[in-house]
Amino acid sequence: MTASALAATLFGPEDLRMIEHPLGPLAPGMVRIRFGAAGICGSDMHYFRHARTGDFVVKDPLILGHEIAGEVAEINADAPGLKVGQRVAVNPSRWCGHCARCREGRANLCENIYFMGSASKYPHMQGGFATLFDAVPAQCVPVPDHVPLKAAALAEPLAVCLHAVRRAGDIAGKRIVLFGAGPIGLLTLLAAKRAGIASSAMVDIAPAPLAFAARLGADDIVDVSGGDDGLKDLAARNPFDVAFEVSGTAAGLASAIATVRRGGTIVQIGNLPGGSIPVPANAIMAKEIDFRGSFRFDREFDEAIALIADGGVDVLQLVTAERPLAEAPDALRLALDRSRSVKVVLTAN
Repeated sequence: MTASALAATLFGPEDLRMIEHPLGPLAPGMVRIRFGAAGICGSDMHYFRHARTGDFVVKDPLILGHEIAGEVAEINADAPGLKVGQRVAVNPSRWCGHCARCREGRANLCENIYFMGSASKYPHMQGGFATLFDAVPAQCVPVPDHVPLKAAALAEPLAVCLHAVRRAGDIAGKRIVLFGAGPIGLLTLLAAKRAGIASSAMVDIAPAPLAFAARLGADDIVDVSGGDDGLKDLAARNPFDVAFEVSGTAAGLASAIATVRRGGTIVQIGNLPGGSIPVPANAIMAKEIDFRGSFRFDREFDEAIALIADGGVDVLQLVTAERPLAEAPDALRLALDRSRSVKVVLTAN
């Protein structure tokens, strides 16, 4: 009997349908995963609203989802450490291992990488918002029994933030500012606090996520919905050494450039709109700002699992709603409402 999977499949802007997808026999070298839990990411929301995120445009129906955990349902590979029934977090990156970037230890920049639920390559790599999906053994990281699968699913966004903090260099004793109080901004705050920062400021235009940032320990909360005078005053009184741009907006990037100190560092995490955008680049030159990109993650995925398992980072404190996978379209709409949610997690039932 042919297996099938119920999957949240995107056909166009705000056209996400729960569709039955037939599954053939498991291919050699692959592992089949039964869905356990998944986080809804900002890129999932961009795909849902616009059928694109940044320069990645959906060209064929795409199963969304890359923050995934579940159980091994079937193995057709040499997979040491894995067995049927094994609980795993799934690293959504499938890298080649032999290109120049992989050889230099930067697999997140692999020239041939495919990423689950992403339109960055064509044909697209399908995502994990599906009752069953396939992965290679290297993507499957065992999860201790005491870790809820909904926590394991959030290893991926935590890994993104650990990588961003690593890209910033040594930030111990420094004052940081974060633009964008969504889940990535909040997890970057937690990762930066673990790295020993002196103080932090969180900037956003929405009061609900800013209040959440305050509860997580941000020292200064800056609402710029009515203008940025308060941000400029704060930066003048207590200059920022490092800025993390997480909002993915041109305004956020311009504010980061304007408010970080001379000789400071900016880490760009947010995915800016596709095409060209105006950037006050002369200020980067005149202030000798170190501008660094941060793209996904590499070895930080395993580190994130370890931190979640030992209680080093409580990712579940960000979760404001849970919905069953079968209700994925409505869950995406909830996730888009920043007044009602911070992080929405899909569950098997």
